Amino acid sequence: MNRNQARVLAILSAAAFVLAFMISSRIWFRLDLTRDKSYTLSEVSRNLYREIPDQVTITYFVSDRLALAHPLPGEIADMLREYAAQSRGRIRFIQKDPAKANLTQAVEEMGIVPQQIQVVEKNESTVATVYTGILIEYLDRKSVMPVVFSLDTLEYDLSSRIRALVRNTEKELGVIVADASKQWNTDYNLLNRQLTVSGFKIRLISPGDEIPDTLPALFVLGGSEDLDDYALYRIDRYILGGGRVLFAANGVFVDTRGSLEARGVQDKGLLAMLANYGVVVRTALVLDRAALTLTFQTRNENGTFIRSVRYPEWIGVQQGAGNPNQPLTARFAGLDLYWPSPLELSPPPGVSAEALFSSTNQAWLQTDKFITDPNRIPQFDAEAATTRGTKVLGAVLSGIFPGAYEGRPKPERKAAAKAAASTDALPDLPVQKKPSRIIVVGDADFAGSLMQVSRAEGRNLEFLVRTAEWLSSDDDIIAIRGREGEGRLDRITDNDKRNTAMAFSRGFNTVFIPLCVIIAGLFLGWRRAARPRRTALTKTAKEKGRYDGI
Repeated sequence: MNRNQARVLAILSAAAFVLAFMISSRIWFRLDLTRDKSYTLSEVSRNLYREIPDQVTITYFVSDRLALAHPLPGEIADMLREYAAQSRGRIRFIQKDPAKANLTQAVEEMGIVPQQIQVVEKNESTVATVYTGILIEYLDRKSVMPVVFSLDTLEYDLSSRIRALVRNTEKELGVIVADASKQWNTDYNLLNRQLTVSGFKIRLISPGDEIPDTLPALFVLGGSEDLDDYALYRIDRYILGGGRVLFAANGVFVDTRGSLEARGVQDKGLLAMLANYGVVVRTALVLDRAALTLTFQTRNENGTFIRSVRYPEWIGVQQGAGNPNQPLTARFAGLDLYWPSPLELSPPPGVSAEALFSSTNQAWLQTDKFITDPNRIPQFDAEAATTRGTKVLGAVLSGIFPGAYEGRPKPERKAAAKAAASTDALPDLPVQKKPSRIIVVGDADFAGSLMQVSRAEGRNLEFLVRTAEWLSSDDDIIAIRGREGEGRLDRITDNDKRNTAMAFSRGFNTVFIPLCVIIAGLFLGWRRAARPRRTALTKTAKEKGRYDGI
């Protein structure tokens, strides 16, 4: 190659590099070796551009100080760039530092929440105010994610919000607090806050009030002893019209505000309606070896003291107990339940029913005498020998349900409630019934404040938010949540299996691997020591052969 040819080759190489740099923003490639491609956009997200007539703008407001201090903002930005790269120009991505762009006041007004982090610079520790939030804009519509610092649900949040903006729909959830002794803003304040942060507009509905046909989904929390026929007719009509509902219902009442005394519920119609749909909430308590810890105050002749015991009537539903074939429990993180009742599935024609999650095979029941006093735990297993086995604790039913009030006169509202209501005229049941789905959990307390006692906020709230999303969303969108994340590394929740795995790990790492290293070292040492001897023997043999041939 002469000098001119070398010069031309260098110029062409530089030009190719510049062109590759210029088009790199439109070309995206990621090598994802995870089992279910957890770090690659799902098909529904890649095809969102087909649903977007006009351009969507995603602005990631992130402080440079945070991006320099932590790798996660870079990973979030990578995912947002992938959205833009896969959208064929329908999604535009912008990244801004609010401080540098003089937008701190503006981003806070739009709902992005500042965070404080500790930063170490030049051996000095300071507290910095940083931002990491996302604004999604479509036409004159906006959706704000106030704080984004996780990839766990980011794809679901983005895709569902983009679709909602394009379709001009809201994430709305109806809630009926059906136990007369409970209030939404106090007993369910954690759930209220988490649903709001997840983008849901909560619509509180008093028992017996109208349930709009356009409401995407409904939570009915409790109510076995409080919902009358008038209120149940409203719920039944909503379901027959295609409405989707979560029922959290007990078969046994436990006095959680007093002595923990328990008795079978005096059903006013809710449990009978659920049985009509195909799921029976039994008048029984499930107890399980996978028990939670209960700390309580007790006293004896020496005074008052605090005790902590394993309480079998509080069940830690394990990760492996979820139905892997259901999107809602495909990545089941577990759940804490408090005095749950078992479910029996007997779906009518046209309805399918499946267990969502179950107890361990070491669970048993109390069906006769309900003993709940933690001081009497030795008496809890009176029926264990005859009732032991896996119990269904949560179920999903789908199809066209038979109406609980079909062929019956419309119920009338009680006089006191009628006087307070603006109207008491019940509409007719739908003539043309629509497919629906309902979820039943045999525990009315798992959505309330007891989750703080067992420190189950993360698990229980995650399940409840996913339930709201699954009931109110398209199946293809909710399937995204079923594939996200590779799961925790400490997924073995059975104590015996975990102890066995830990013992094997310790033995493997402290005995087997060092032993292999020692054996390998001895073998290499032996080979090195034997090499001169073999060389000498070979030389001797050659010399002997040469002498023999003379």
